[in-house]
Amino acid sequence: MSEQRQSGARRAVIAGAGMAGVQTAVALREQGFTGGVTLIGAEPHQPYDRPPLSKAVLLGTAEGSAFDVDFEALGIELHLGREALGVRPGDHVLDTAAGPEPYDVLVLATGAEPLRLPGAEGVPGVHLLRTLDDAERLRPVLARQHDIVVVGAGWIGAEFATAAREAGCSVTVVEAADRPLAGVLPPEVAAPMAGWYADSGAVLRTHARVRRVEPGTVVLDDGSTLPAGAVVVGIGARPATDWLAGSGIELGVHREVVADAHLRTSAPDVYAVGDCASFPSGRYGERLLVHHWDNALQGPRTVAANIVGSATGEPLAAYDPVPYFWSEQFGRFVQYAGHHTATDTVLWRGDPSGPAWSVCWLREGRLAALLAVGRPRDLAQGRRLIEAGAAMDPRLLADPALPLKAATA
Repeated sequence: MSEQRQSGARRAVIAGAGMAGVQTAVALREQGFTGGVTLIGAEPHQPYDRPPLSKAVLLGTAEGSAFDVDFEALGIELHLGREALGVRPGDHVLDTAAGPEPYDVLVLATGAEPLRLPGAEGVPGVHLLRTLDDAERLRPVLARQHDIVVVGAGWIGAEFATAAREAGCSVTVVEAADRPLAGVLPPEVAAPMAGWYADSGAVLRTHARVRRVEPGTVVLDDGSTLPAGAVVVGIGARPATDWLAGSGIELGVHREVVADAHLRTSAPDVYAVGDCASFPSGRYGERLLVHHWDNALQGPRTVAANIVGSATGEPLAAYDPVPYFWSEQFGRFVQYAGHHTATDTVLWRGDPSGPAWSVCWLREGRLAALLAVGRPRDLAQGRRLIEAGAAMDPRLLADPALPLKAATA
């Protein structure tokens, strides 16, 4: 490494101005990085937080969700409306729509992009919900109380359906699988959530695929039709990494950037963080790709520590979090911590037909993951128990009257 790169004069460039990118820039300053910090975002808006988009911004109770960060005071150079086009690792250059950006260290934080409904591109009234512009386009749709069809009963689909019902819209949610959250939760855990749709006045149609979308109508694979003043597509997301083609940076099976335990990529002086990157978890013994807000908040601290530490010879920090996310849907606060597999033992705490219950996943007697509905104390204690690798007593754990921390073996 050159003398310049070992000094405080190094230049850090961050591609992506969402949560992960902004937090990386802030963390670099907080951890004493004195070199130049350049933050590059494709959108023209001041960097903003995404969770409010699915409710507060949609319903008009908030005009936006810009981060409360004084970039100028922190000495962070902010370039908006500038798309990243490629990386030349050998030259230490990030190519952008406005020209090349040389770097000493580069952080990839371009997040994820929503999957589009095949055949629906260009059809009037078809929407995605990922950006501030998406939310602004949907706000008047809700205000007019259109008939709305939501394609996909995942987290985003449920949250949008919740907001649309609160706005007084007629809502039908179309899901190809046999249940909501089919790719995330096992059938017995997702089953109680199916009833939440009807309770809110929304219609959930499972085993239903969209054949085509016409202006004002959705045609399903069984030939039935649904009136649709608007169609909102929430069928998942994928890492936004197409722009890295030809860079030589290793991508994984989901087209995500493959990062190591220190969030370094296969290219020298290039890190990756947030939705666009996977990392090996020593805790769970597998590579994780986490598309949630908390990952974009926590990972940047590790990246910043390793950028600063690489110049001083300090040991690199490993990134091995307990994944966490939450969702507000149909009047319920749903939280999840950890990571479960189909072979883990499922244990219930409370009645899933009631307003508050939890599900625990045990692996070799230890808590691997926890889903809490209306039980935030379970989540808080469970997250700490997962971090500690505590052995649990299943009999005590199944008693919802007992605190989780009292169920250790």
